[in-house]
Amino acid sequence: MIIKSLELADYRNYDTLSVQFDKGVNILYGDNAQGKTNILEAVYLSATTKSHRGSKDREIICFDKEEAHIRTYVEKDGVQTRVDMHLRKMGNKGIAIDGQKIKRAADLLGLCNVVFFSPEDLGIIKNGPSERRRFMDMELCQLDKTYLHDLNNYNKIINQRNKLLKDMYFSPGLMETLSVWDMQLVQFGCRIIERREKFAEQLNEIIAEIHRKLSGGKETLQIRYQPDVEIEDFEKRLRSNREHDIKLKTTSAGPHRDDFIFLIDGIDARKFGSQGQQRTAALSLKLSEIELVKNMTGDNPVLLLDDVLSELDRGRQQLLCNSIGDIQTIITCTGLEDFVNNRITINRIFKVTEGKVTCVSEGSQGSDGNQREDHQKEDHQEKIISLQDGKEDINE
Repeated sequence: MIIKSLELADYRNYDTLSVQFDKGVNILYGDNAQGKTNILEAVYLSATTKSHRGSKDREIICFDKEEAHIRTYVEKDGVQTRVDMHLRKMGNKGIAIDGQKIKRAADLLGLCNVVFFSPEDLGIIKNGPSERRRFMDMELCQLDKTYLHDLNNYNKIINQRNKLLKDMYFSPGLMETLSVWDMQLVQFGCRIIERREKFAEQLNEIIAEIHRKLSGGKETLQIRYQPDVEIEDFEKRLRSNREHDIKLKTTSAGPHRDDFIFLIDGIDARKFGSQGQQRTAALSLKLSEIELVKNMTGDNPVLLLDDVLSELDRGRQQLLCNSIGDIQTIITCTGLEDFVNNRITINRIFKVTEGKVTCVSEGSQGSDGNQREDHQKEDHQEKIISLQDGKEDINE
């Protein structure tokens, strides 16, 4: 699976953009705040319906515009698929696949699996549990449509239950309906817990060997899932916490409070690991994510690296670059020195300047580190992407 091309209109700092990607390694380089990460975000958004930054649609659209458009061409086994995404400041997004509107985000997920790695991901280990839950949910939603369905329903029920807890302050009689929401919360919550347990098991089958290599055989890494409540105790906990929840006006137990920890030689890396150990664990996690997608789908994901090499030392840079292999990779950076030093084969280089993208080189980098350039600039025809009126909206 590869991304053939991407077209944008009124997306962040891009009035219009049309870029053709190589099936190998693509480099987007330029100064900071020029729009490099916005391109990766658009690719990720078109594959998952979500921004990796957690941004809302209205925050992505150009300031003086009401709508933005993304068009992505994806190719698998020689068959090309077009994904159109219509973002609105007022209203939900519309999505079409090959011109056919879709009603559910699940119909898009899995069409193109992507793995996103940014400097912020190095904080998955040391930051709060919400970041680890978000990582787990984003990956599982790409790979498992049933999980996506269960998670969406669980979140809706949590919101409804919390609203009810607030409304009960003025209308105590509403307490009679609380059991109805609790029953549904347990139903979908238990499914989420069960799938997260399996996800941790699947990662552990991969991550131990990857981390062993990254640490030179000196350390072992294990992921331990920590559910906030066990499946068999969920319903009981909701009942016992009811008075507490009414007082605080929020739901205090459930998988929305889950966490998972990283153990290096049995020690919690978040609490006791050095910065170097935490970075190595985060890199192990991302490399494991790549292998997990391969194992579950039988296909390579598209790898998106957002200025990651500058955050890693030379040894970790080399290990990450060696893992790219035959995976289509789109990389952002401020300079090309790291790629020259690591002797990475580069298939296409783009210069990004103030929302303008120019292909400046196509070719490869030899073992002597000299970049072969042909300076054949591609003619990126400016296009405004338009979707037909009346396409179904997909909730953000």
